[in-house]
Amino acid sequence: MEISPDAWVLYEWRDLRLNATIVFTWGVMAILVLGSWAVTARLSEGETVSRWQVMLEVIVSTIRDQIAEVGADTPGRYLPFIGTLFLFIATANVLAVVPGYEAPTGSLSTTAALAICVLVAVPLFSIGERGLRGYLRTYLQPTPFMLPFNLVSEVSRTVALAVRLYGNMMSGTVIVGILISVAPFFFPVVMQVLGLLTGLIQAYIFAILAMVYIGSASRGRRGSDNPAAAQETEAKGD
Repeated sequence: MEISPDAWVLYEWRDLRLNATIVFTWGVMAILVLGSWAVTARLSEGETVSRWQVMLEVIVSTIRDQIAEVGADTPGRYLPFIGTLFLFIATANVLAVVPGYEAPTGSLSTTAALAICVLVAVPLFSIGERGLRGYLRTYLQPTPFMLPFNLVSEVSRTVALAVRLYGNMMSGTVIVGILISVAPFFFPVVMQVLGLLTGLIQAYIFAILAMVYIGSASRGRRGSDNPAAAQETEAKGD
């Protein structure tokens, strides 16, 4: 049993290898791009609205509400990035019901790439809101001696984000393989249903954690730049 789609090589020419992770990642991206184009090309503001537009509006509104519940003052600012993360991971996991398909999120290279996107997005959003000087100053809080620990924390949570998603998807594949060997006619159906639910939950958790990292960085900067305002906010919270 192949745990990771990286081991499934579909085409090889000299040192160039085209494995299932790359092919299925392109497939998921193509589905998202073509689906988005097909739905948004027929948007309507009248009374007659297509079912696809209703579904799209529900998805966008739900993601926006979830971002706002994390504490973002302007959820629309983070919606494109967080929404893309959620839709990519959810689509990649849901397509696991298609025979012959291997979810690219079962590869550590894919989850690491997604985590790196979050690692880059956190300072970009923070710099855009507070400026480069304000962002760099947070690494010296509460004292300059905390600089190495803050750097290690920034890297370690990115690694944890990648390993967490990869570990959950890989463990699901292993459990399905074991159950299929025990009862090949019953457990596959049950595990496929549970796999769909688990895949959506993992996409939700990854997107929320990404938003929490971005939101916590922004809130930390506001407090560090203006201690008086931070104390006033804490007093109101008490």
